[in-house]
Amino acid sequence: MNAPGYSNTYNYDIVVVGSGTAGLATALRAAELDRTVAVLEKAPREHQGGHTRFSESFRVPSVGTDLEQYGFEFDIKDYTADEFYEDILDQTSDRADPALARYLAENAGDTLEWLTGSAGVDWQMEPLAVGYTVARTWFDGEEYVDTVTEAAENEGADFHFKTEARGFYRDSDGSVVGVDAITDDGPVRFEADAVVLAAGAYSSSDEKRVRYYGRDYDAMKVRGSRYNTGEALEAASDIGADLVGQWGGAHMALIDAASPDVAGGANRVDGYQYGVIVNDEGERFVDEGQDARAHTYAKFGRLIFEEPNHVAYIVVDSKVHDLLRATGPSDPTIADNLPDLLDEVGCGDPTTAVANIEEYNAACDPGEFEPEALDGNEATSVTPPKTNWALPIDEPPYYAYAVTGGITFSFGGVRTNTDAEVIDSRGETIPGLYAAGNSTGGLFFDNYPGGTGQMNAAVYGKTAAESANEFIQK
Repeated sequence: MNAPGYSNTYNYDIVVVGSGTAGLATALRAAELDRTVAVLEKAPREHQGGHTRFSESFRVPSVGTDLEQYGFEFDIKDYTADEFYEDILDQTSDRADPALARYLAENAGDTLEWLTGSAGVDWQMEPLAVGYTVARTWFDGEEYVDTVTEAAENEGADFHFKTEARGFYRDSDGSVVGVDAITDDGPVRFEADAVVLAAGAYSSSDEKRVRYYGRDYDAMKVRGSRYNTGEALEAASDIGADLVGQWGGAHMALIDAASPDVAGGANRVDGYQYGVIVNDEGERFVDEGQDARAHTYAKFGRLIFEEPNHVAYIVVDSKVHDLLRATGPSDPTIADNLPDLLDEVGCGDPTTAVANIEEYNAACDPGEFEPEALDGNEATSVTPPKTNWALPIDEPPYYAYAVTGGITFSFGGVRTNTDAEVIDSRGETIPGLYAAGNSTGGLFFDNYPGGTGQMNAAVYGKTAAESANEFIQK
């Protein structure tokens, strides 16, 4: 019988809100454990998957796992779980919750093995560009979402598309026992023994970007799904979930300035670290070579967006251009001299830009150039300095790319522990409520080690299913 005021009432063991990697991993694992599972997805089926649909890689230890049985061959130095853990702490200013980071790093390899074996994901092992210094796997986002969805459905999980979760409800003992949702047919209630929040964060909401990042951020391009607007986080907060993490922080990548306003995907220009970046007034404003691309691309986008007119220009010469990988809609601007290049690419003050590039060139005194390592080629007598890959830009033709900042996901979310249990504002667990992926806070601050978000979602999605299963068995 339907609950009063609802067009339908469903009953499942576990209800999962969202179908990106976190929700898909939860659904697949819960179904494997013989639980009845409903996945509530706000988007229509053809747009499901949240930001995962636009993603492309997992960071994973290359040692201490048995990935070779699936044909994995990492053509890169050994990368351990301890090094993964240290990278998370280093790139988040030591603000990441150490317990969450350690659990993620130590369970990454086993989780990837499970996804490969259980879901049949066909990983690509060829890096998408040079400059990756740790082990990664690669995938096509749409294909990956379809593959894991099919695996979960084959195990018995039900997917309810165009179904937006708007409220969680608790019974008299405080346990979360269901979700209220909006559908084309009206309000629907999903009754459950446990609920997993895996709906992503709030990065696709114009209002929330202004609220948490500043007045102009409604103009920032959204790289992924338009559906990650944060209502499920508000619903969790309404029943007491503690909201933690860096709510004013986000993964904001350097992307092609001509990218679509939403759902543009990667649209990156990789290899910027081998050249210089000038703003619309012709000024350099960042150490382009401060670290590997995987440790700078997710924070340089914000720096560029906050420059005049939200735009900047990557400038390289023929020595390094073949190392760049551009996936956006624009072709590079090409010229035989720097003044024409900067004028044609649209720089507002090409004269100043050329003067600053010439000043940078004079500060360069490179030794051996090593594009896949921090090579120590510095330019220190220029402001800002460049720490690695400081090569003079002096061999025509010259190339320029107009870039801006695009948001991928936000860093605030609900508080969880290593069992993926949601913690309330009193520091107590909320019985029957779990969370994984970008709906959680406490792991990312200031910056982001590339490929960690997807691994985080998979590890804690699988864990959420296992924890929910144990809770139901009690």
